[in-house]
Amino acid sequence: MDVEIARQRGLPVYERIEDIPPLGTSTDADPAVTSAGRAGIDVPDHRGRTALDQTGRDLDRNPNVIVRDVELTSAGWHVLRRTTFDYRRSDGTWTTQQRETYDRGNGAAILLYDLERRTVLLTRQFRYPAYVNDHPTGMLIEAAAGLLDADDPQTAIRREAAEELGVAVGPLTHIMDSYMSPGSVTERLHFYVAPYSAADLTNHGGGVAEEGEDIEVLELPFDDALAMTTNGAINDGKTIMLLQWAALHGPFQPQSRH
Repeated sequence: MDVEIARQRGLPVYERIEDIPPLGTSTDADPAVTSAGRAGIDVPDHRGRTALDQTGRDLDRNPNVIVRDVELTSAGWHVLRRTTFDYRRSDGTWTTQQRETYDRGNGAAILLYDLERRTVLLTRQFRYPAYVNDHPTGMLIEAAAGLLDADDPQTAIRREAAEELGVAVGPLTHIMDSYMSPGSVTERLHFYVAPYSAADLTNHGGGVAEEGEDIEVLELPFDDALAMTTNGAINDGKTIMLLQWAALHGPFQPQSRH
């Protein structure tokens, strides 16, 4: 990873080996306390954010949930919070519970398909979280996707398709939204599909080098890609959902072949 990218992501950068702290030592990726206040709460953190401990305090949509406290436990590139709340159980009794939530923002994913040639465009890239959790190589085959940042979902997914796949996407079809890991991750993912043709390939894709991305573009026969969801070659959740939707309800459902 480039040093400047590391700094932008709030990661510690050390000039000398002897400056690296021992394992278990906290770094500036955790909420830092300064003379002016706590970064990310009272004063801007490395991404210019404040009041990160206020998210969720005013929630009142569910009468069976009363938020009592929100604690910011980490504010690196994304945000980890510990929330204390009262919850009324189905038998009417109240309990006090705590949950940690990982807030990385919302995202969008897209499956690009060529109905005439029965192909789809996917990506392959290294995913360290998968690698550290028993994936043989960490190289996952996925649909193009990314975080919204400050954009709306359609703008964001057009950006990601151009950066990762090299495709200028035309009309989009929104098919669903989904919470991918609702037990701990706040992210809501917006799913899209869109047609493409060889004429839409404006460049080679591959991601943004300045962000450390190194993405391979894969054009696969749809039937092969769908089969890969059952033999383990494709084991990314959002990609499985998009391919199965395309087979059951989308452009490759049986009646679409006639």
